Amino acid sequence: MTACIVGWAHSQFGKLADETVESLIVKVTNDALDHAGIGPEDVDEIVLGHFNAGFSPQDFTASLVLQADDRLRFKPATRIENACATGSAAVRQGIRALEAKAARVVLVVGVEQMTATPGPQVQQNLIRASYMKEEADIPAGFAGQFGKIAAAYFQRHGDQSDALAYIAAKNHRNGVDNPYAHMRKDFGYEFCRTESEKNPFVAGPLKRTDCSLVSDGAAAIVLTDATTALSMRRAVAFRANEHVQDFLPMSKRDILLFEGCEEAWARALRNAGVTLDDLSFVETHDCFTIAELIEYEAMGLAKRGEGGKVALEGQTQKDGRLPVNPSGGLKAKGHPIGATGVSMHVLTSMQLTGEAGGIQIPNAKLGGIFNMGGAAVANYVSILDRIR
Repeated sequence: MTACIVGWAHSQFGKLADETVESLIVKVTNDALDHAGIGPEDVDEIVLGHFNAGFSPQDFTASLVLQADDRLRFKPATRIENACATGSAAVRQGIRALEAKAARVVLVVGVEQMTATPGPQVQQNLIRASYMKEEADIPAGFAGQFGKIAAAYFQRHGDQSDALAYIAAKNHRNGVDNPYAHMRKDFGYEFCRTESEKNPFVAGPLKRTDCSLVSDGAAAIVLTDATTALSMRRAVAFRANEHVQDFLPMSKRDILLFEGCEEAWARALRNAGVTLDDLSFVETHDCFTIAELIEYEAMGLAKRGEGGKVALEGQTQKDGRLPVNPSGGLKAKGHPIGATGVSMHVLTSMQLTGEAGGIQIPNAKLGGIFNMGGAAVANYVSILDRIR
């Protein structure tokens, strides 16, 4: 237990036309430091998660964090990127600075502004996080990739349309009570299950309600070592934090297994000394509903081919065996790439400190997080535990 979260901040996610990457960074930076009860002068290192890839005309954004306060000048600041797991990559870099005793207080910020980019360009920006030699021409970008994954899963294990609609409906229902969520609307199972003008097929068997949202937003956390954390207002400790990187080409692996996700979960649970049944809830990377379904299997909640059964039985509902995405997940909360992983750590910390409001899981003790980049290429798992 070498790192703790002692403060955090979270912007609204959505179409934020009046914000910029800079304004979002500045707001969550100041709010996170205030929440932790420290000043800019107390920060030893800054890590910014920002994917960009063409979403922002301003690149080289690490120093934008210094815009929050002149007292951050001359602090080391680095931008981190690892596709859709960029936020969790930034968190891990901050933890490693603490473990190396190179810092005592680390500020981690995640940000992305995507909605100002036209839809076709969004697809082109994101598909570059795939293996371009083989996957660049898949129609509909990453939706097309996961549409292929869903079609292959259906072929191997049978039609899972009911389960995918159930997952989508669950996450939209959960998102209603999340004040930060991009979309706070309970669509219901029937709407998510039925093809319609408002819910057309996007790629393969995936409909619009199976796809996460293109969003703007930012989140930030303040990390300290455990000794320092115990003197702070609150402390949420990392029982485990694991990163597993898999092959980039889908052709080099069985894409229906999410083996990198499986390995990251196995390492995290082993190193934390807990089992999946010890967790109070999980925030997982539902970029598409088929991803959440396969992640049930990779984390060990379901046997291979039975992720849909777990969903349909209600095991992942807020009152089920293991609540999954009580925040609404990427599906309802939104998916501003660089902010997503940091957001997951903020919302999990809120759960464990009883500050999650309408999305609160009663008596939450241990929280699990899975954030991935690409099609299960970059895989990050954290297990968090409140110690103060």
